[in-house]
Amino acid sequence: MKRYLVFALIGPFLGGFLLLLTTTYQSGYWAQTSLGEVGKLFAVFFKTLQYSYLFGFLPALMIGAVDDILVHIKRVGPGLRMLLVGLFAFVLASFTYSSRGPDSGAVQFILYGLVGFVPAVISSWLVQRYVKEPQAATAPT
Repeated sequence: MKRYLVFALIGPFLGGFLLLLTTTYQSGYWAQTSLGEVGKLFAVFFKTLQYSYLFGFLPALMIGAVDDILVHIKRVGPGLRMLLVGLFAFVLASFTYSSRGPDSGAVQFILYGLVGFVPAVISSWLVQRYVKEPQAATAPT
Protein backbone atom coordinates (compact mmCIF):
# COMPACT_ATOMS: atom_id res chain seq x y z
CA MET A 1 0.00 0.00 0.00
CA LYS A 2 2.90 2.35 0.70
CA ARG A 3 4.12 1.77 -2.85
CA TYR A 4 0.93 3.25 -4.28
CA LEU A 5 1.09 6.18 -1.88
CA VAL A 6 4.62 7.04 -3.05
CA PHE A 7 3.59 6.82 -6.71
CA ALA A 8 0.45 8.89 -6.09
CA LEU A 9 2.36 11.64 -4.25
CA ILE A 10 5.53 11.86 -6.35
CA GLY A 11 4.23 11.03 -9.84
CA PRO A 12 1.75 13.86 -10.45
CA PHE A 13 4.01 16.44 -8.79
CA LEU A 14 7.08 15.68 -10.93
CA GLY A 15 5.04 14.82 -14.01
CA GLY A 16 3.08 18.06 -13.82
CA PHE A 17 6.26 20.09 -13.47
CA LEU A 18 7.96 18.30 -16.35
CA LEU A 19 4.84 18.66 -18.49
CA LEU A 20 4.84 22.41 -17.80
CA LEU A 21 8.54 22.63 -18.71
CA THR A 22 7.96 20.66 -21.89
CA THR A 23 5.02 22.74 -23.04
CA THR A 24 6.84 26.00 -22.29
CA TYR A 25 9.86 24.76 -24.23
CA GLN A 26 7.67 23.75 -27.17
CA SER A 27 6.04 27.19 -27.19
CA GLY A 28 9.38 29.03 -27.32
CA TYR A 29 9.05 30.51 -23.83
CA TRP A 30 12.70 29.89 -22.95
CA ALA A 31 14.09 31.86 -25.92
CA GLN A 32 14.28 35.17 -24.01
CA THR A 33 13.63 34.53 -20.36
CA SER A 34 14.60 36.58 -17.30
CA LEU A 35 14.58 35.61 -13.64
CA GLY A 36 11.13 37.20 -13.23
CA GLU A 37 9.78 34.96 -15.97
CA VAL A 38 11.07 31.90 -14.12
CA GLY A 39 9.19 33.11 -11.06
CA LYS A 40 6.03 33.30 -13.16
CA LEU A 41 6.65 29.71 -14.29
CA PHE A 42 6.73 28.50 -10.69
CA ALA A 43 3.62 30.55 -9.89
CA VAL A 44 1.79 28.86 -12.76
CA PHE A 45 3.06 25.48 -11.58
CA PHE A 46 1.71 25.93 -8.07
CA LYS A 47 -1.59 27.31 -9.36
CA THR A 48 -2.06 24.29 -11.63
CA LEU A 49 -0.77 21.70 -9.17
CA GLN A 50 -4.30 20.67 -8.24
CA TYR A 51 -4.97 19.75 -11.87
CA SER A 52 -1.72 17.81 -12.06
CA TYR A 53 -2.95 15.66 -9.20
CA LEU A 54 -6.48 15.45 -10.61
CA PHE A 55 -5.34 14.15 -13.99
CA GLY A 56 -2.14 12.41 -12.90
CA PHE A 57 -3.45 10.43 -9.94
CA LEU A 58 -4.82 7.42 -11.83
CA PRO A 59 -1.93 7.10 -14.32
CA ALA A 60 0.51 7.23 -11.39
CA LEU A 61 -1.39 4.45 -9.64
CA MET A 62 -1.33 2.38 -12.85
CA ILE A 63 2.44 2.76 -13.05
CA GLY A 64 2.62 1.82 -9.37
CA ALA A 65 0.63 -1.33 -10.15
CA VAL A 66 3.13 -2.26 -12.87
CA ASP A 67 5.93 -1.73 -10.35
CA ASP A 68 4.06 -3.89 -7.82
CA ILE A 69 3.66 -6.69 -10.36
CA LEU A 70 7.36 -6.57 -11.27
CA VAL A 71 8.39 -6.75 -7.59
CA HIS A 72 6.86 -10.22 -7.36
CA ILE A 73 8.91 -11.57 -10.28
CA LYS A 74 12.07 -12.96 -8.70
CA ARG A 75 14.21 -12.71 -11.85
CA VAL A 76 13.64 -8.96 -12.13
CA GLY A 77 16.08 -7.04 -9.93
CA PRO A 78 15.58 -3.48 -8.69
CA GLY A 79 17.56 -1.84 -11.51
CA LEU A 80 15.76 -3.72 -14.25
CA ARG A 81 12.42 -3.09 -12.54
CA MET A 82 13.05 0.66 -12.47
CA LEU A 83 14.02 0.59 -16.14
CA LEU A 84 10.96 -1.44 -17.17
CA VAL A 85 8.59 0.75 -15.18
CA GLY A 86 10.22 3.85 -16.66
CA LEU A 87 9.98 2.52 -20.21
CA PHE A 88 6.33 1.61 -19.73
CA ALA A 89 5.61 5.12 -18.41
CA PHE A 90 7.66 6.64 -21.26
CA VAL A 91 5.56 4.89 -23.89
CA LEU A 92 2.31 5.66 -22.09
CA ALA A 93 3.10 9.38 -21.72
CA SER A 94 4.47 9.68 -25.24
CA PHE A 95 1.35 8.32 -26.84
CA THR A 96 -0.88 10.32 -24.51
CA TYR A 97 0.74 13.74 -24.94
CA SER A 98 2.85 13.80 -28.09
CA SER A 99 -0.11 14.03 -30.46
CA ARG A 100 -1.07 17.39 -28.93
CA GLY A 101 -0.51 20.55 -30.90
CA PRO A 102 0.71 21.19 -34.41
CA ASP A 103 4.25 19.90 -33.87
CA SER A 104 5.16 16.28 -34.18
CA GLY A 105 8.42 14.45 -34.40
CA ALA A 106 11.12 12.74 -32.43
CA VAL A 107 11.91 15.69 -30.15
CA GLN A 108 8.30 16.06 -29.08
CA PHE A 109 7.93 12.29 -28.62
CA ILE A 110 11.03 12.13 -26.40
CA LEU A 111 10.19 15.23 -24.35
CA TYR A 112 6.68 14.04 -23.59
CA GLY A 113 8.00 10.54 -22.92
CA LEU A 114 10.35 11.93 -20.29
CA VAL A 115 7.28 13.40 -18.56
CA GLY A 116 6.32 9.81 -17.71
CA PHE A 117 9.77 8.23 -17.46
CA VAL A 118 11.35 10.48 -14.83
CA PRO A 119 8.56 10.36 -12.19
CA ALA A 120 8.14 6.60 -12.66
CA VAL A 121 11.84 5.84 -12.19
CA ILE A 122 12.18 8.20 -9.21
CA SER A 123 9.07 6.77 -7.55
CA SER A 124 10.25 3.20 -8.15
CA TRP A 125 13.67 4.06 -6.73
CA LEU A 126 12.14 5.68 -3.64
CA VAL A 127 9.94 2.64 -3.05
CA GLN A 128 12.87 0.27 -3.48
CA ARG A 129 15.04 2.32 -1.16
CA TYR A 130 12.68 3.34 1.64
CA VAL A 131 9.62 1.07 1.69
CA LYS A 132 10.04 -2.32 3.31
CA GLU A 133 8.11 -5.11 1.66
CA PRO A 134 6.18 -7.47 3.93
CA GLN A 135 7.65 -10.96 3.86
CA ALA A 136 5.44 -13.97 3.29
CA ALA A 137 4.70 -15.88 6.46
CA THR A 138 6.15 -19.37 6.64
CA ALA A 139 4.51 -22.24 8.43
CA PRO A 140 6.39 -23.54 11.46
CA THR A 141 7.73 -27.05 11.00
